[in-house]
This record gives sequence, C-alpha cells and structure tokens, in this order.
Amino acid sequence: MEETFVRTEILLGKPAMARLAAARVAVIGLGGVGGHCAEALARAGVGALHLVDGDVFVQSNLNRQLFATYATLGQEKPTAAAQRIASFCACAVTTAHIFVTEDTVADALSGGFDYIVDACDRLSGKVALVRFAHERGIPILSCMGAGNRLDATAFTVADIFSTEGCPLARRMRQALRKAGIPALDCVISREIPIACEGIGSFAPATGAAGLVAAGYVIRQTTNYNVQTTMKEKTAKQFS
Repeated sequence: MEETFVRTEILLGKPAMARLAAARVAVIGLGGVGGHCAEALARAGVGALHLVDGDVFVQSNLNRQLFATYATLGQEKPTAAAQRIASFCACAVTTAHIFVTEDTVADALSGGFDYIVDACDRLSGKVALVRFAHERGIPILSCMGAGNRLDATAFTVADIFSTEGCPLARRMRQALRKAGIPALDCVISREIPIACEGIGSFAPATGAAGLVAAGYVIRQTTNYNVQTTMKEKTAKQFS
C-alpha cells in the first residue's frame, strides 16, 4: 500500500483499499459540489477518475469551488482539476471538456465506469446521465440543489422519490417518471432553500454536499457498512 493512503487503510482495511484502487469513477460537474467530491475520491485512494465539465473558471467561482484559484481563472475546469490531483497523488485522471446533454453524454463518458457522480447543474444533463447509467447498469449518485442553502449539516443521501422541499429534485422526479426510472440515489439537503434573488452559494454547504457524495460512493464501492463495522469493533473492544 502506498504510504499516501496508510491512514485511510486503517479505517477501511486492505481489501477495501484494493477495490478502491481498481475503481474508475466519473465525476460530471467540477463546481462547488463536484470539485470537493472529485478531490475527496482521489485522496481516499480511488485509482482512476474521469472528470467532465464544459466550463472554465471565472472569478465568481472563487467563493466555493475547490479548483478555482487566481492561477486557474480562464482555465478549463477538468484540466485544472487534473493538475491539482496530480500534485498530491498518482490517481489516473482522464478529462472531457464538454457539457453533458442527451446528444453528448456518450462522447463525454467513454470507457467503463464503476460509479458515476452527477454534480452538474443542468436538468437536461442530469437526466441524460441517469438514463445513460440506467441503460448500462452503472451505479449513479445524483446531487440535487446546494444553492441558496447555509446548513452544511443538512445533506444526506436518499432515494429521490422519498424526498421533498427541493425544487430541482421535484423536476428530476417528473423527468424520471417519464423515462420509466423508478429509483435514484441522490444527495439532498433537508434544509428548505432560502428565498433569494438569483442563486446564492455558500462554501460550507456546497463543499459538504460534495463530501457526502464522495463518502457514499467510497462506501458503496468498497461494500463498507459503517454500522456493522462499528458493532464489530465495539464487540472486540469490550470482549
């Protein structure tokens, strides 16, 4: 095991780390949510990442987007993300500078994937990603609204059809019903969005959403059951 991941291995164990090292995960959207997700996946030991975004960094991204710095302003988001990840680990990163739509999703997602994280902010792109994953049997986690929210503790993972209070999730449910897709894991905030003129963004909230997404994908990829593991450790401790 590479020394970089020794402390993660203490928690997850060698078999889980081997599964992570063999995994390829796609992250679509590298803004306030997707950027934190992508970096956390790389730092946890995911062996390969495919990073997709059609945008470049601008100054208004600096308040919340992990890969946005003065040095990366004007740079393509996937390129900046790949360079940052290369600065701290040997994760194999591929990129696509493209906005995902129904027409571009297949080109954006070339090759095989163990998991897809949808962190894009366009409904059409989100629906295209879910349909793509559903048709190919690829697990996908879709991130719902993180804008106009302040409570970083309110984010969790749930089936989108059991959620309420998120306008984006409501629109997604409508689209998924039309597509005949009966379930979807999503990152959702229990906080009702704050009424604002436009969409406000807050680094603790968007970052928390991305980290919740990364944690869930890691646990699913490694078959790591937190509750079971804690029970086993507690039993050993007091036996």
